[in-house]
Amino acid sequence: MNKGDVIIYACVIIGAGIGLALGSAFPGVLVGLGVGYLIKISLNNEEK
Repeated sequence: MNKGDVIIYACVIIGAGIGLALGSAFPGVLVGLGVGYLIKISLNNEEK
């Protein structure tokens, strides 16, 4: 498992937690997944 995958998993878990606090986990998971991919892409661009 590389650093990018860990970032995506962490964002999904955080998004699910926020979504559960607001009453629905699934939209939070989707937002967390999107944010995780954006962070992963931005980190990959900075390394190059």
